[in-house]
Amino acid sequence: MNVRQALEQRKSTRAFLDKEVERDKILAVLETAKHSPSGVNTQPWQVAVVTGAMKMELQSRIETAFRNGEQGKMDFQYYPLKWSEPYKSRRIKCGLQLYSTLGISRQEKDRRLEQWAANYRSFDAPVMLFFFMDSRLETGSYMDYGMFLQSLMLAAMEEGLATCPQAALGEYPRMVKEMLGYTEDTVLIGGMALGYEDVEALVNSYRTPRESALSFTRFFE
Repeated sequence: MNVRQALEQRKSTRAFLDKEVERDKILAVLETAKHSPSGVNTQPWQVAVVTGAMKMELQSRIETAFRNGEQGKMDFQYYPLKWSEPYKSRRIKCGLQLYSTLGISRQEKDRRLEQWAANYRSFDAPVMLFFFMDSRLETGSYMDYGMFLQSLMLAAMEEGLATCPQAALGEYPRMVKEMLGYTEDTVLIGGMALGYEDVEALVNSYRTPRESALSFTRFFE
């Protein structure tokens, strides 16, 4: 698989096999991703790999908070407070693709709730990753982190693994930091599901579209 194929085939996977991911594979993915660029080589990434009993306990606490109506709040503002076009329409279409694939109508609020709650279990993937950063760093380090996360997802593909980057896992930062022993002077960037894809799962059958390069590119000569 070359770089182009990996970029085109990567997708957000939302159903995984009940199959353990070997630690050496996880380390291989991280060893590859560490070569991502960062401003003046700051390498801002701090990664927590959560599996087994710890994953079960942590995801249970997060999901319980969500179901009890506890409003999550990320360490930073990920999405705009007010959506505008074309981003609003893209966001709506993205959600519609998911629910229409699963046959969940707008009126089926309970099924929608259950699908959203799966975010907090990393869609039952065997590995839940959390990404932290020193709060003293600035906007450039968020850009660096994005490159690291993309590198990680592509490296995972080479190991036969699937991923789903998740902002939802950053919604309860205090709870996550307390359980994992990270201090309040860190920023929880978000998380990621990691495991072996369940290729027969319906939820993994759809792909979100991308705009043509010509639609967002201008040439100056």
